[in-house]
Amino acid sequence: MSSPRFDEVRCLSPAGFHFMRWTEWGEADNPRLLVCVHGLTRVGRDFDLLAQALAPHYRVVCPDVVGRGRSDWLRQPLAYGIPQYANDMAMLLARLNAKSVAWVGTSMGGLIGITLAGQPGSPLGRLLLNDVGPTLDAAALTRIGDYVGQPVRFNDLEQATDYVTAISKPFGLTSRAQWRAITETVVVRDGGGYRMHYDPRIAVPFKQFTPEAAAAGESALWALYDAIVVPTLLVRGENSDLLSRATAAQMTARGPKATLIEIAGVGHAPMFMDEFQIGIARQFLLGA
Repeated sequence: MSSPRFDEVRCLSPAGFHFMRWTEWGEADNPRLLVCVHGLTRVGRDFDLLAQALAPHYRVVCPDVVGRGRSDWLRQPLAYGIPQYANDMAMLLARLNAKSVAWVGTSMGGLIGITLAGQPGSPLGRLLLNDVGPTLDAAALTRIGDYVGQPVRFNDLEQATDYVTAISKPFGLTSRAQWRAITETVVVRDGGGYRMHYDPRIAVPFKQFTPEAAAAGESALWALYDAIVVPTLLVRGENSDLLSRATAAQMTARGPKATLIEIAGVGHAPMFMDEFQIGIARQFLLGA
């Protein structure tokens, strides 16, 4: 099993500079680059198993989006949003001197991928969207909003694992070891216990979304999606409450006309921690 490396890039927000940090796998001089970007409250280490599987073929870079994991927190919480995240990722791609890049984006990471892939002159050459699209179900956003930013503390890792298992049950993981693994990467020591390893203020813009702003954002995302011209795979959890079957069907019929694969028994979102799911990503990312 290969060992990860760690690095950082200095990015700019309206309030000043901040560092975005990442984990990477594979040969540092491999020109084939894969970037994997996580969901709203998660971290880049979610992709450890997928990255190790693809490290013989790609240089795999898994950033912690600003405000999460080892990356800095923004000075202005209202800056937490897709425009800032996309700008940070553009800085990352420049730092990596990326000529062409494959992208795996889970949930929020997929929205960032749509934003970048839909731009003129985009370096994204292959796009895997994990359980996300331009239209997001309002009930699922409410469910997520209920726990994002809550000031929870845990006495130990077992208590933290119980919490992550409860709020992330739709991930569909099948063993306590898997739940423990994705908990250890998303909590951090805090005094004699643990807390979630993200800035709770990421909830500020999330909770201030109005129906009008949501409609405008959805329209803009569809316009970007329709502009994508690269091979696109859409992976959907069969029981997803965020990405509806109707939206997924639309995504196969317009824009890049994504290929759709559903993962049975999983909601929002598949975690690419078992051989079946990793195999789906491998086949797409290594395909002609």
